[in-house]
This record gives sequence, C-alpha cells and structure tokens, in this order.
Amino acid sequence: RSSRTMGKYVQAQRRGKSPVFKAHVRTRKGAVKLRSIDYAERRGYVRGVIKEILHDPGRGAPVAKIQFLNAYRYKRDTELMVATEGMYTGQFIYCGKKATLSVGNVLPLRQVPEGTIVCNVEARPGDRGQFARGSGCFAVVIAHDEDKGTTRIRLPSGGKKTVPSDVRAQIGVVAGGGRTDKPLLKAGRAYHKYAVKRNCWPKIRGVAKNPVEHPFGGGNHQHIGRPSTVSKERPAGRKVGLIGARRTGRLRG
Repeated sequence: RSSRTMGKYVQAQRRGKSPVFKAHVRTRKGAVKLRSIDYAERRGYVRGVIKEILHDPGRGAPVAKIQFLNAYRYKRDTELMVATEGMYTGQFIYCGKKATLSVGNVLPLRQVPEGTIVCNVEARPGDRGQFARGSGCFAVVIAHDEDKGTTRIRLPSGGKKTVPSDVRAQIGVVAGGGRTDKPLLKAGRAYHKYAVKRNCWPKIRGVAKNPVEHPFGGGNHQHIGRPSTVSKERPAGRKVGLIGARRTGRLRG
C-alpha cells in the first residue's frame, strides 16, 4: 500500500508550505530597523526628529517614525524605529558614536557604560537590530572585554550573550510594557489579537485529534499513548511533542 493513501499531513508540516499560515502583512507599517550605518554614525552623530508614534497592527510595541536629513543628497530619509518609553513627537534623536547617553538615542555598545538598559540590539555590526524588540523588553549591558572587543549582555529571556562591542543599540526600554498584565478574558479578543498576526489560533491539542491527523490522536480516552519526546532525526510527520529534548519535567531549584 503506497504512503500516498495513508494518513494526511500533520498541521506542523502544512505550516511550512501552505499559504493559509502566511503572516498577515497588508496593513503593517513596515520593517522596524535602526539606520543603515554610515560615516556620520561611525565617526560622530546624526540628528533626527520624531514625526509621529504609530501603532503597527500585529505588533505589541508602538513604532516611531523618525526623519533624518540625507548626508549625500538634498532629501530627507524616514526610518521606522522601535519606540522607547518616554519618546514623544518632536523629540530629537541622535544616532552615532558621539551621541549622548539618553533615552531613544542609538550608540555603539562600547560607548555604553555597564549596567545600562538598552533595546533593539544588533547581533552583528550593521544588521540594524535583532534583540530586545518586543513591547516592554530590554537588555542590560553586563561587562565589556576591551582586549577581545566584545560586550556581554543579558537578554530579556535571562540568557547572557556575548556580542561585538561595535554593535549598536537604542537606549531605554521598548514602549508598550505591561501589555500581558491585562487578561484577554474572552475568545473574541484572542481572535482579533491573532487575526492581525497570522493563522495560529485556536490551537487544537494533538490528543484531541483523530489518528489520521496527528501521531497523538485517537484512542478511547484522550491520552498520548507513546513517549511525548521525539528524536530530532525523525521524519516531519512524526516530529510532534518535545523534539530533541535533553530533559523533561518541571524546572526546579
């Protein structure tokens, strides 16, 4: 009997290729990034002004529309950046090595003293921001290693990471913090929350499905009936549950 007639795709497999699960991006304002790094930022600083603070559908944090003068042509450049707590329209934002250490400004980490709270941190110089970008998130500069030219930061997850000291970061905490403190309370709110993100709600448990739809499906009682851990070498349709788990159970101590 050919495998074509057996079973069906598990939802996790369809996620990768089906257009049903694509992100809903039609109403979004655009990619939120730092400025492209240039001579002015490397050597001195460049000044921009916050034109407006916008809501970006599907993103918990507000974004700031910042206008800079173009250094090479007679025009203005508009950038969308992460809005930090305390930003306001009309505020001047300074980006560069010689910018002051104040909320919203963008500096290389080597110019930032230890213990400073930063956000929208780059992973590599010039990649325009990777870490601590969600609402209320921030990273903390722990230590600088002058000899190696690296800086150690603590990420919002609590993990520590070593990055090159040339990477840039915004000073302050991302705005929109405390968003998750208020409960959604009803399914309608969850529906609208995820409708602007992508098709990922409601989530049906594997044990609630039929055997044809999920490895954990079927049976007269809702039970998994096999180990929930699975090797990361298994084929795609079987890779459900705790994939390549080193350990399971509660984190204690």
